[in-house]
Amino acid sequence: MNYFVSDVHLGLRGSNPREREERFVNWLKELPRKKGDRLFLLGDIWDFWYEYKDVIPKEGIRVTAQLIDLMDNGIEIYFFPGNHDIWCYHFFEDLGIKVIKKQPAVFELDGHKLLLAHGDAVGGAKFSYRLMLRIFHSPVCQFLFSLLHPRLAFSIATRWSKSNRYAHREYRWCGKDERLYRFAEGQSSDIEYFIFGHYHCEVKETLPSGAQLIILKDWLSGGTPHLELEF
Repeated sequence: MNYFVSDVHLGLRGSNPREREERFVNWLKELPRKKGDRLFLLGDIWDFWYEYKDVIPKEGIRVTAQLIDLMDNGIEIYFFPGNHDIWCYHFFEDLGIKVIKKQPAVFELDGHKLLLAHGDAVGGAKFSYRLMLRIFHSPVCQFLFSLLHPRLAFSIATRWSKSNRYAHREYRWCGKDERLYRFAEGQSSDIEYFIFGHYHCEVKETLPSGAQLIILKDWLSGGTPHLELEF
């Protein structure tokens, strides 16, 4: 079985963060421990993640414990950093999680081709957003940020994230007019699934090629939004 999930936003102030973490932990606990199964974390699992040399966020530590348990039982885990958890360097890889930083990425699973990404920059993005990502990825900016005391750095980041999240309306999917749709439509016809996160809305569309375009729902409004594919 292949499991896909995104946009849990662990640590986001608002929408009952403790309950959301508990819900995600329980979902991870309930996953069958079957060797050879795969779990794909398609970004923004953490609302803010920054690794100092000797410091990591305390948010979601029980989630990390469950991910370790899954891997100890033979589950492969792939993590695609999103725009909120970009700043992962070695911690997850040291645990055994496969971190996919070059996105989108094509996977062939049991003879089926999938194109996967967090999705925020796939198919193009506004100049202002691309500039922000360039700043976030800049080694100089990351170094300067690392000079801040973790308490101050995390306080700034979590406040900014909360104000940014609740300043935006719920995203409305526009079908064929969406850049993700046009991007997927222009890809190789042998890709059967295009799976993304980021948009916080549930989308399942069939492309002219017959491929499935899927956007995963976020975890902010309850439930356990995820996708299961068995080939």
